[in-house]
Amino acid sequence: MLIPDGAIALGKLAQALILGAKVLQIRGNFDQALDLVRALPDHAPITVVNSINPYRIEGQKTASFEIIEALGDAPDYHFTPVGNAGNITAFWKGYREYLAAGRSTKNPKMMGFQAAGAAPIVLNHVVEKPETIATAIRIGNPASWQGAIAARDESGGVIDSVTDDEILAAYRLLATHESVFCEPASAASVAGLLKVGVDPGSTVVCALTGNGLKDPDRAISQIEVPTAVDATMGEILKELGV
Repeated sequence: MLIPDGAIALGKLAQALILGAKVLQIRGNFDQALDLVRALPDHAPITVVNSINPYRIEGQKTASFEIIEALGDAPDYHFTPVGNAGNITAFWKGYREYLAAGRSTKNPKMMGFQAAGAAPIVLNHVVEKPETIATAIRIGNPASWQGAIAARDESGGVIDSVTDDEILAAYRLLATHESVFCEPASAASVAGLLKVGVDPGSTVVCALTGNGLKDPDRAISQIEVPTAVDATMGEILKELGV
């Protein structure tokens, strides 16, 4: 596994590391790592399994099947984070296939959101040094760029950006109001919904693509340290305000 040095939350690496995976941190960003990954099969008996692998997209697209089966039809809008752009590409593929098979009556508008500091599709040029607290979408040259453009244009949707502050506000909102603990990058979908809104009465799906335990350090930075009190009932009741 190749990752950018110091740019991946350790929570994401814990399972791979405990299972004994070989993880190398390169002195460069995600896009440089991806260039090396693309070239590796020419030098070693390695299969690339990230979103440049077409079988990866085939597996991811089934999430759209599940959404349609849960709702009874496709939603009107589907909001999703966009980093390497595999998810929006796969979701759109799945929606189109279920419509063609007669399993739904419509396709949703695909609403993709990049982090403002890592928004190459929005800016229409590669971002050499992407920056965002949302590590999962800190990507300056998405592998599935054209797939994302197709999803946007064919569905009549948008690809826009949200700031880190908007992402963190949505991140906290999901936790406090919905009891959903996602990683910051996932919250970009909800941040996008809050930014652009939808028509009243619309059916909306917001994809949350990663668990909050992938980036526990970010969660800790957003919470208050628990209050220390004496081990007496009086002190506890005082702090509780009862």
